[in-house]
Amino acid sequence: MRGRMGTQGSPVKSYDYLLKFLLVGDSDVGKGEILESLQDGASESPYAYSNGIDYKTTTILLDGRRVKLELWDTSGQGRFCTIFRSYSRGAQGILLVYDITNRWSFDGIDRWIKEIDEHAPGVPRILVGNRLHLAFKRQVPTEQARAYAEKNGMTFFEVSPLCNFNVIESFTELSRIVLMRHGMEKIWRPNKVFSLQDLCCRAIVSCTPVHLIDKLPLPVAIKSHLKSFSMANGMNAVMMHGRSYSVASGSGSGSSSKGNSLKRSKSIRPPQSPPQNCSRSNCKIS
Repeated sequence: MRGRMGTQGSPVKSYDYLLKFLLVGDSDVGKGEILESLQDGASESPYAYSNGIDYKTTTILLDGRRVKLELWDTSGQGRFCTIFRSYSRGAQGILLVYDITNRWSFDGIDRWIKEIDEHAPGVPRILVGNRLHLAFKRQVPTEQARAYAEKNGMTFFEVSPLCNFNVIESFTELSRIVLMRHGMEKIWRPNKVFSLQDLCCRAIVSCTPVHLIDKLPLPVAIKSHLKSFSMANGMNAVMMHGRSYSVASGSGSGSSSKGNSLKRSKSIRPPQSPPQNCSRSNCKIS
């Protein structure tokens, strides 16, 4: 991991940190599609010999710091295992990629983990399920892949290069893990990556009051989930007895121990005109 050159007379680099990541997995899982979805950066290998290896660079912004990534796509074919072993030296992060429409590619992750443990032990890794846009052909359930990732101490993402979904987010999270491992805990803080379901719930709840969710043309289970999501995130107003209350969580040293509290919102009433039989001499206006 290299930083910006700070000596006098040295050229100033266009990045603050440089990381080397490997994309590993069986052949035809779409590793090349992930690299092709990145628009910026170079695609020519800095080394003369790169048979069986695809190369791409990209720069991401992580909490105000520019992180340049060197991404190496090692071929999944067995005859290139020796190439993976040589390129794994000096790697700071590894993306284990499988195809959600190919059960065999997911079962092969165990073999790649053994290769990594042997030739790149201790290197941070994440599990990536590719081709989410083909979810109607899914052969690997999301919950099974997530449980497998948790069992092996990995972060899990499902991505779609075609829809540009979660690709940069997966690289960003792996970069965060690597930099925190190198003593950057005080600079880098955990960043929650919302799932597609959370993003949809957030979009609906942000423009729909809670008391109107029941009127949406949606299944009962989904409407119940939307109401629970709204209450848990405090994104909306709750209508009770014809009055508006906002959901707010207690914070600060003088806050209550309760997780959520109801605060009555202030309403401005229009000025009322005095009664017709009221005159200035016999009517008091308070």
